[in-house]
Amino acid sequence: MRGQCLCGEVKFEILGTLPRLYQCHCSLCRKQTGTPSNTATIVSADSFRWLSGKEKISSWVKDTGYCSDFCSICGSPVPNPLRNSPYFWVPVGLLDSSEEQLEIAAHLFVDSKASWDIINQSGVQYETAPELAEFIALLHANIHA
Repeated sequence: MRGQCLCGEVKFEILGTLPRLYQCHCSLCRKQTGTPSNTATIVSADSFRWLSGKEKISSWVKDTGYCSDFCSICGSPVPNPLRNSPYFWVPVGLLDSSEEQLEIAAHLFVDSKASWDIINQSGVQYETAPELAEFIALLHANIHA
């Protein structure tokens, strides 16, 4: 499955079956996207590859470790390595198409969601964020390669 930023300068590919999705409702994700939540997934670094435009990516890192990588041309958030792990965070709105049925497996930071944000009932709801290994296992459960 391929994806790209709004202007098409940054392109990437995910090999194999896409893991289940999650939505983060924290204030940082709201500010990054301008939406009530950020829908994303986490893929193994072995399943991810850049096709073009990696040199067009700019980064902003908050002192807490929150990282926002974005296209320096159009400003779209783009995938980034998930801290010091062998995974990539991927905003799924960048995917070109999906013939797969994608499912929301989790909602993060529901305790800090906007008052006007109505969370869909599907998926496990976490008050903050789960432990990383547990979270990745949840996203990758019941997928077929």
